[in-house]
Amino acid sequence: MTSQATKQIRLTREGFERLQKTMLQEQNRLAEATRILQEQMETSADNEDTGLEDAKREKMNIEARIDELEDTLGRATIIEEHENEGRVELGALVTLIIDATKKEMRVQVVSAPEAAVLGGSLPRISEDSPVGKELMGRKKGDAFVVNLDNGKQMKYKVKAIDY
Repeated sequence: MTSQATKQIRLTREGFERLQKTMLQEQNRLAEATRILQEQMETSADNEDTGLEDAKREKMNIEARIDELEDTLGRATIIEEHENEGRVELGALVTLIIDATKKEMRVQVVSAPEAAVLGGSLPRISEDSPVGKELMGRKKGDAFVVNLDNGKQMKYKVKAIDY
């Protein structure tokens, strides 16, 4: 067992519920893909049928996605306590000021698996993203620079942190 396999994933309650909902949708898709595969197998005259191959591939992709979701949910702990009140940590709702435009941007800092799930009212950024990495542990009033992939830099200032 690698440490990755047992590593806990910290999720917000909303993120955990969204992952559960996604898993139910994937399980419904799997049932449908299985039904289509059965039909393809019954009507296929030969095993070289591309429809049959596509159906098998689709079913395998959905099964892999369900395994991934089950793994994530199985290792999930819901973020309830905030040990570092006043500092950015997972689950924090952060209001940033973009230095170049002076515009405000409100984001939630979450774990990578949670950032990947669609839905919710606020933009979510992963703690592993360039902005997320720079944001972790910061407090109100902190300014920081993020180096973007294109060689440019973005300056931000933490205006507020809420939970």
